[in-house]
Amino acid sequence: MHSYITLVLRAGVALAILAGLFGQFVVIPGAAAEEVAYFPPYAPFEVPYVVVAILGVACVQVALVAVWALLGMVERDAIFTSRAFRWVDVIIGATLAASLLTGGVTAHLLFAEIPSPDDGMELLGALGAAVVTTAGGVAFALLLVLMRGLLSKATRLQAEMSEVV
Repeated sequence: MHSYITLVLRAGVALAILAGLFGQFVVIPGAAAEEVAYFPPYAPFEVPYVVVAILGVACVQVALVAVWALLGMVERDAIFTSRAFRWVDVIIGATLAASLLTGGVTAHLLFAEIPSPDDGMELLGALGAAVVTTAGGVAFALLLVLMRGLLSKATRLQAEMSEVV
Protein backbone atom coordinates (compact mmCIF):
# COMPACT_ATOMS: atom_id res chain seq x y z
CA MET A 1 0.00 0.00 0.00
CA HIS A 2 1.26 3.45 -0.84
CA SER A 3 2.60 5.33 2.16
CA TYR A 4 0.41 8.36 1.33
CA ILE A 5 -2.72 6.23 1.70
CA THR A 6 -1.45 4.83 4.99
CA LEU A 7 -0.74 8.35 6.22
CA VAL A 8 -4.26 9.52 5.32
CA LEU A 9 -5.79 6.46 7.00
CA ARG A 10 -3.72 7.03 10.13
CA ALA A 11 -4.81 10.67 10.22
CA GLY A 12 -8.42 9.50 10.03
CA VAL A 13 -7.86 7.00 12.85
CA ALA A 14 -6.21 9.68 14.99
CA LEU A 15 -9.09 12.10 14.37
CA ALA A 16 -11.63 9.40 15.22
CA ILE A 17 -9.83 8.63 18.50
CA LEU A 18 -9.72 12.34 19.39
CA ALA A 19 -13.40 12.75 18.50
CA GLY A 20 -14.15 9.78 20.74
CA LEU A 21 -12.29 11.41 23.62
CA PHE A 22 -14.27 14.62 23.11
CA GLY A 23 -17.45 12.58 23.11
CA GLN A 24 -16.49 10.71 26.25
CA PHE A 25 -15.62 13.78 28.29
CA VAL A 26 -17.93 16.46 26.86
CA VAL A 27 -20.78 15.23 24.66
CA ILE A 28 -22.01 12.12 26.49
CA PRO A 29 -22.10 13.61 30.02
CA GLY A 30 -23.51 16.90 28.69
CA ALA A 31 -26.27 15.23 26.70
CA ALA A 32 -27.21 13.06 29.67
CA ALA A 33 -27.35 16.09 31.97
CA GLU A 34 -29.57 17.92 29.47
CA GLU A 35 -31.95 14.97 29.28
CA VAL A 36 -32.22 14.81 33.06
CA ALA A 37 -32.80 18.58 33.19
CA TYR A 38 -35.54 18.19 30.58
CA PHE A 39 -37.16 15.18 32.28
CA PRO A 40 -36.04 14.67 35.92
CA PRO A 41 -37.40 11.09 36.23
CA TYR A 42 -34.46 10.03 34.03
CA ALA A 43 -32.04 10.91 36.87
CA PRO A 44 -31.61 7.32 38.19
CA PHE A 45 -30.58 6.19 34.71
CA GLU A 46 -28.10 8.99 34.01
CA VAL A 47 -24.92 7.55 35.52
CA PRO A 48 -25.35 3.94 34.32
CA TYR A 49 -26.15 5.01 30.78
CA VAL A 50 -23.26 7.50 30.71
CA VAL A 51 -20.89 4.76 31.90
CA VAL A 52 -22.15 2.33 29.25
CA ALA A 53 -21.86 4.96 26.52
CA ILE A 54 -18.31 5.88 27.56
CA LEU A 55 -17.32 2.20 27.63
CA GLY A 56 -18.87 1.73 24.17
CA VAL A 57 -16.78 4.56 22.78
CA ALA A 58 -13.72 3.07 24.50
CA CYS A 59 -14.37 -0.21 22.66
CA VAL A 60 -14.32 1.67 19.37
CA GLN A 61 -11.09 3.39 20.39
CA VAL A 62 -9.45 0.06 21.23
CA ALA A 63 -10.42 -1.23 17.80
CA LEU A 64 -8.98 1.93 16.20
CA VAL A 65 -5.66 1.42 18.01
CA ALA A 66 -5.57 -2.10 16.55
CA VAL A 67 -6.31 -0.70 13.09
CA TRP A 68 -3.41 1.74 13.59
CA ALA A 69 -1.10 -1.18 14.39
CA LEU A 70 -2.34 -3.15 11.36
CA LEU A 71 -1.72 -0.14 9.13
CA GLY A 72 1.88 -0.09 10.38
CA MET A 73 2.19 -3.77 9.54
CA VAL A 74 0.82 -3.15 6.05
CA GLU A 75 3.29 -0.32 5.58
CA ARG A 76 6.20 -2.60 6.57
CA ASP A 77 4.78 -5.40 4.37
CA ALA A 78 4.47 -7.61 7.45
CA ILE A 79 0.72 -8.17 7.49
CA PHE A 80 0.97 -11.91 6.82
CA THR A 81 2.52 -12.76 10.18
CA SER A 82 1.18 -14.19 13.42
CA ARG A 83 1.26 -10.73 15.04
CA ALA A 84 -1.52 -9.58 12.70
CA PHE A 85 -3.84 -12.20 14.17
CA ARG A 86 -3.46 -10.70 17.64
CA TRP A 87 -4.56 -7.28 16.37
CA VAL A 88 -7.48 -8.75 14.45
CA ASP A 89 -8.48 -10.63 17.61
CA VAL A 90 -8.37 -7.34 19.53
CA ILE A 91 -10.78 -5.79 17.02
CA ILE A 92 -13.10 -8.80 17.24
CA GLY A 93 -13.00 -8.68 21.05
CA ALA A 94 -13.69 -4.94 21.16
CA THR A 95 -16.60 -5.40 18.75
CA LEU A 96 -18.08 -8.19 20.84
CA ALA A 97 -17.64 -6.16 24.04
CA ALA A 98 -19.45 -3.20 22.50
CA SER A 99 -22.19 -5.55 21.26
CA LEU A 100 -22.59 -6.95 24.77
CA LEU A 101 -22.95 -3.43 26.11
CA THR A 102 -25.63 -2.57 23.57
CA GLY A 103 -27.30 -5.92 24.22
CA GLY A 104 -27.48 -5.02 27.89
CA VAL A 105 -29.00 -1.66 27.04
CA THR A 106 -31.51 -3.42 24.79
CA ALA A 107 -32.52 -5.79 27.59
CA HIS A 108 -32.80 -2.93 30.05
CA LEU A 109 -34.99 -0.90 27.71
CA LEU A 110 -37.19 -3.94 27.09
CA PHE A 111 -37.74 -5.02 30.67
CA ALA A 112 -37.20 -2.02 32.94
CA GLU A 113 -39.92 0.42 33.92
CA ILE A 114 -38.58 3.62 32.39
CA PRO A 115 -40.79 6.71 32.54
CA SER A 116 -41.42 8.63 29.33
CA PRO A 117 -42.12 12.36 29.00
CA ASP A 118 -44.77 12.06 26.28
CA ASP A 119 -46.15 9.09 24.41
CA GLY A 120 -43.19 6.71 24.79
CA MET A 121 -41.77 7.28 21.33
CA GLU A 122 -38.40 8.31 22.78
CA LEU A 123 -38.07 4.93 24.45
CA LEU A 124 -39.24 3.13 21.34
CA GLY A 125 -36.63 4.99 19.27
CA ALA A 126 -33.92 4.21 21.82
CA LEU A 127 -34.94 0.55 21.83
CA GLY A 128 -34.85 0.43 18.03
CA ALA A 129 -31.41 2.03 17.98
CA ALA A 130 -30.14 -0.41 20.62
CA VAL A 131 -31.46 -3.43 18.69
CA VAL A 132 -29.96 -2.23 15.41
CA THR A 133 -26.63 -1.41 17.04
CA THR A 134 -26.45 -4.79 18.75
CA ALA A 135 -27.30 -6.67 15.55
CA GLY A 136 -24.85 -4.56 13.55
CA GLY A 137 -22.07 -5.20 16.06
CA VAL A 138 -22.64 -8.96 16.05
CA ALA A 139 -22.77 -8.99 12.24
CA PHE A 140 -19.53 -6.98 12.08
CA ALA A 141 -17.84 -9.38 14.53
CA LEU A 142 -18.92 -12.34 12.39
CA LEU A 143 -17.58 -10.61 9.29
CA LEU A 144 -14.27 -10.05 11.07
CA VAL A 145 -14.10 -13.72 12.02
CA LEU A 146 -14.57 -14.56 8.34
CA MET A 147 -11.88 -12.07 7.33
CA ARG A 148 -9.56 -13.54 9.97
CA GLY A 149 -10.00 -16.91 8.26
CA LEU A 150 -9.04 -15.34 4.94
CA LEU A 151 -5.98 -13.77 6.57
CA SER A 152 -5.03 -17.18 7.92
CA LYS A 153 -5.30 -18.75 4.47
CA ALA A 154 -3.30 -15.93 2.88
CA THR A 155 -0.62 -16.22 5.57
CA ARG A 156 -0.27 -19.96 4.92
CA LEU A 157 -0.07 -19.37 1.16
CA GLN A 158 2.58 -16.68 1.63
CA ALA A 159 4.63 -19.04 3.83
CA GLU A 160 4.40 -21.76 1.18
CA MET A 161 5.44 -19.33 -1.54
CA SER A 162 8.41 -18.20 0.56
CA GLU A 163 9.56 -21.81 0.86
CA VAL A 164 9.30 -22.30 -2.91
CA VAL A 165 11.21 -19.13 -3.72
